[in-house]
Amino acid sequence: MQQKKIVHPYIPNSVPEVKAAMLREVGAQSIEEFYADIPPALRLQGRLNLPEPLLSEAELIRHVDGLLNKNRSTREMLSFLGAGCYQHQVPAVCDEINSRGEFLTAYAGDPYEDHGRFQALFEYESMMGELLNMDVVNVPTYDGFQATATALRMACRITGRTLVLLPLNMSADKFSKVEAYLRPDIAIRRLPFEPQSGRLDLSALQAALDERVAAVYFENPTYLGLLETQADQISTLAHAAGALAVVGVNPISLGVIRPPVEYGGDIVCGDIQPLGIHMYYGGGHGGFIATNDDPKFVMEFPSRLFGIAPTAVEGEYGFGDVAYERTSFALREKGKEWVGTAAALWGITAGVYLALMGPQGMVEIGEGLMQRCRYLMQKLAAIPGLRLPFYETPHFTEFVVNFDATGKTAAQVNQALLANDIFGGKDLSGEFPALGQSLLMCVSEVHTQADLDRLAETLQEVLK
Repeated sequence: MQQKKIVHPYIPNSVPEVKAAMLREVGAQSIEEFYADIPPALRLQGRLNLPEPLLSEAELIRHVDGLLNKNRSTREMLSFLGAGCYQHQVPAVCDEINSRGEFLTAYAGDPYEDHGRFQALFEYESMMGELLNMDVVNVPTYDGFQATATALRMACRITGRTLVLLPLNMSADKFSKVEAYLRPDIAIRRLPFEPQSGRLDLSALQAALDERVAAVYFENPTYLGLLETQADQISTLAHAAGALAVVGVNPISLGVIRPPVEYGGDIVCGDIQPLGIHMYYGGGHGGFIATNDDPKFVMEFPSRLFGIAPTAVEGEYGFGDVAYERTSFALREKGKEWVGTAAALWGITAGVYLALMGPQGMVEIGEGLMQRCRYLMQKLAAIPGLRLPFYETPHFTEFVVNFDATGKTAAQVNQALLANDIFGGKDLSGEFPALGQSLLMCVSEVHTQADLDRLAETLQEVLK
């Protein structure tokens, strides 16, 4: 029986005559001959089990709208999810500016001749540098995970060593990305954290340090929401062994917490998502890396850096790449790391946010976040059966809640909260088995006192 010919309205080149013309151009008699060099075991035999195409545009819109309407987002529901992607208030001006055509379009976030975009990214880097109290900040990488992995590779190149120490209290997803990026030439050793305080175990760190260690990586605040109050000691121990201190930081915390450079951080990295960027179903993200203006460090940045310089016209300045010759754009296959598309649009967005907030705004939001976090911790600690493992340690926006004594699993608690139109916290039971049935709860400035009270009251009800 002759196979039915389908011309799909939304798939390019599906017209049979167009397919035939393309095959003639490449010298193949059929689709099967075109793909002949791919082993048969890797090719699907038969047809895909797909429904009939919707040929009417009205039908298609109705179908897609029906799928989208099944979503339940943080706009309709109260959310206490965090763990790396946060629901902060996004000022309308951030969306207004990053949707402008001058910034929104073009590969890699910047057409090569557009100096206005270069200036916007230079301003972002300058404000991030002020926030971090460091001299040099890159054009954003894909995300904070990549920034962490790249920062560690930079540390290995700078020190000439091939072992890095990573804490066990970091995100499993981040560790997976870092591990894959450092393979096969850089080794990793994990460092435990203290079970009572959640802070890095300094005795384990001291025992792990030797002449092979290139970098000690730690986070402040940590993935579990704690402030690493031993940051000075960690950096001092790393430096005494000839290693660098690489610090992961949430930039929105820096209005109230010392920047890492002030406690010995040599390379600082993180994600700019908290700075005026929506959650976007897990996005959008951009990774930053920062160092001081030391050529030994600057020349190891694989990503682009924008600077300002005088032009041939007196009193006029231009913006563009700094030390372009160190990038893979210039060195190609001889580059230290390959760098392609950047998250430059999110850098511009974060720059708008920082300019709007100003120094005092960053102080106020940081104070408000810590106050909300401690308030909710106190409310939940008073509920019978709940335990907050690291209660005595200072926190920023997130904290761990354990449900072992309630007889309910973290998944059951989250399911009960969903039934009450609340997204609970990140389930840690698989990621951190030693913490038992626990959730990582997150607050932000969008939460009112009534929101925090509602969560506490709802938890008290569902745990009865």
